[in-house]
Amino acid sequence: MTTPTLEHTRPPLPAPDRATLRRRRRAEAWAEAAAAGWKVWLVKIVALGIIDALAIYAVLVLITQQQWLIAALVVVGAVAINAVYLVPGLLPAKYLTPGLVFLLIFQVFVVIYTIYIAFTNYGSGHISTKEDAVSSLLQQSQTRVPDSPAYPVDILEQAGQFFLLVPDPDTGELSVGGAELPLEPLDDPEGSGFTVLDFPAIIANQGEIGALAVPLSDDPNDGYLRTTDGSNAYVFTSSLEWDERADTMTDTTTGVVYRDIGTGAFTADDGTEILPGWQVWVGGDNFVRAFATESIRGPFVAVLIWTFVFAVLSVATTFVLGLFLAIVFNDPRMKSKKFYRTILILPYAFPAFLSALVWAGMFNQDFGFINQVLLGGAPIPWLLDPTLAKVAILIVNLWLGFPYMFLVCTGALQSIPDDIQEAGRVDGAGVWQIFRLIKFPLLLVSVAPLLIASFAFNFNNFNLVYMLTGGGPRFADAAINVGSTDILISMVYKVAFVGANRDYGLASAFSIIIFVLVAVISYVSFRQTKVLEELN
Repeated sequence: MTTPTLEHTRPPLPAPDRATLRRRRRAEAWAEAAAAGWKVWLVKIVALGIIDALAIYAVLVLITQQQWLIAALVVVGAVAINAVYLVPGLLPAKYLTPGLVFLLIFQVFVVIYTIYIAFTNYGSGHISTKEDAVSSLLQQSQTRVPDSPAYPVDILEQAGQFFLLVPDPDTGELSVGGAELPLEPLDDPEGSGFTVLDFPAIIANQGEIGALAVPLSDDPNDGYLRTTDGSNAYVFTSSLEWDERADTMTDTTTGVVYRDIGTGAFTADDGTEILPGWQVWVGGDNFVRAFATESIRGPFVAVLIWTFVFAVLSVATTFVLGLFLAIVFNDPRMKSKKFYRTILILPYAFPAFLSALVWAGMFNQDFGFINQVLLGGAPIPWLLDPTLAKVAILIVNLWLGFPYMFLVCTGALQSIPDDIQEAGRVDGAGVWQIFRLIKFPLLLVSVAPLLIASFAFNFNNFNLVYMLTGGGPRFADAAINVGSTDILISMVYKVAFVGANRDYGLASAFSIIIFVLVAVISYVSFRQTKVLEELN
């Protein structure tokens, strides 16, 4: 009799360590990348090459402008993009990177740059560096030296820029110079890469050639060579004298000395500035100007109040009219509801800026449809009187906004269960009580967030104001370009981009104020809407 034998069991395999798992995943990633095919890799390499070329160009430009931080960020971003798309694996990052790049460029960077500009004096007369400002001041105040000899010149062109070729009167040695290149000897005229312009080419570019001022030396006080006919040049000197050591600019005709006092412009003892200046950090001065300078604070407060009134009335009027029409056309007894609903949403289907332009023509005082047809030729200045212009804006915004509220309210009303309304009728509630105590509270649960969004939209409804009235009529005593119907966003646009004096720093400060206001109002409003959620 044999005894049973126990079957020999194999010992369990050892669990792979972290290094083994890492190598395995790396091998799987490389195998997956190799299986993609050479066409995918070719497209990837070409795309990354274009991105790297643009990044290198941007870095070189930023370095010449001494924007070291932004240049470093571009380098880091380019390296990160190459790492994401060249290293095998990282599949989620490959899909997220394009969206993240656009988010950083068009959202985060814009916000950070706006905040930075708000603390500078960037604007008309303060857009460049101090070196550029000194050069511009010396060039714009030039006068011809009375006894200046005539220098025969040839006009040269290279890479779209113009230069003067000047022979020495005594030795005949050729020198060349441009707007940013002081006169220097030209060693090899034939192999220099310059193109000599003929007479027709000089005539075609006479504006740029006439404005060309070539420094005689590295010292701008020595003067410039300028030509008016393209054949002879004369010495011009500036009525301002730049003293680099003392950091002063002296008017040689009046003897007034202008100094750099840290405000971004050379300033005399009596406070007179000469422009152009240069960009400097001013801290919170733009915010102080917005609230402390009477010629800015008064119009700003008026625009701020009108912005709130406009936003509130726009939401209220469009909501009331849209709700009324939604109730009417939601009645089962109404016939041809689809046809009427289609007609009512037509204003919402047309572009708002085109509708605003059409309404501007209809409100014209002399030949507008409203005055000539509806009012029998009455010369009512709809867009010229401050009060009437505001009324016109509210009327046009009501026309443009009620279809949206009509659609929203129609959907919200149709989503209310019929059994709740039926229960109210059984309890003896009338039509008004059912609407006030049942329909309207339930309606607000769905519509309240949209009303807040509509308020934020109308708070920044730039297209309507700018296309209909242009913000006018303008305030006569305002130090900034702003009018009676301007809202905050249109005021910011006009301060930054309209008129001769453009103040980007002040406009950026206004933008931050607008952001804070809208953020606070939206936060408070959304907190209040939580009360309505209990009704749902």
